[in-house]
Amino acid sequence: MDNRPIGLFDSGIGGLTVLKEITEQLPGEDIVYFGDTARIPYGTRSKETVIKYVLQSFRFLMTKDIKAIVIACNTASALAMEEAQKEFDIPIIGVIEPGAKAAASITRNSKIGVIGTEGTINSQSYQRKIRKMLPSAEIIGVACPLFVPIVEEGWENSDIAYMTAKKYLLELKEHNIDSLVLGCTHYPVLRYTIDKVLEGKVTLVNPAYETAKALKVLLKENNLLSSKLDDGIQRFYVSDDPEKFKRIGGNILRKEIVSIEKVDIEKM
Repeated sequence: MDNRPIGLFDSGIGGLTVLKEITEQLPGEDIVYFGDTARIPYGTRSKETVIKYVLQSFRFLMTKDIKAIVIACNTASALAMEEAQKEFDIPIIGVIEPGAKAAASITRNSKIGVIGTEGTINSQSYQRKIRKMLPSAEIIGVACPLFVPIVEEGWENSDIAYMTAKKYLLELKEHNIDSLVLGCTHYPVLRYTIDKVLEGKVTLVNPAYETAKALKVLLKENNLLSSKLDDGIQRFYVSDDPEKFKRIGGNILRKEIVSIEKVDIEKM
């Protein structure tokens, strides 16, 4: 047993969907969340820049005596996981492998859609992971850059969200996919709108949920599960504008964010 906190990293606010799943599956775990809100979005950054940002963010999290790190960002998982694992002697888990594994096991016709930021889609990370598990898979990746601002404006159930999703998902419908990976941590907030556009005919894979499941296994295998019976404590840190994070984050978590501090991440 280990009662130290879990470090949870995201480029901004979307990683709160991962936090939400973790707290449901591991309610006794303390969590230290860092959102690099000053430098979002990561999806349009170069690989070198993303690696630099991730390593700086991890150095900050390591000051909080954490026992493991979850990269709750698809772009960072795709581009910086390998470098992070070399740099830090601590269990690290990303969102891509759990999501890819679920998609490969769920599909029946081997036609899988992946939606995400430009960085995630262009990296081919989900495509490679899925094909490794299911070589026969036909995988169609579509970048959906407008989904993030729609979620952050709280418009996930609006006509704007529906029409945008309809435009983005047209190609996927034409390919007759039977499963769709929500390859950005913001996207689970849009799952009802996405499901409506797809007419309930496609199984949606939520990597946030799958990552929480994988984290539970990882902690158990390494004897790192918390022994606490009470609900865990959550502390939040951001690199810019705590008030915006509190407002949007509160909507995602459906509760008020109380403990939040701004960090000068460039010093790390």
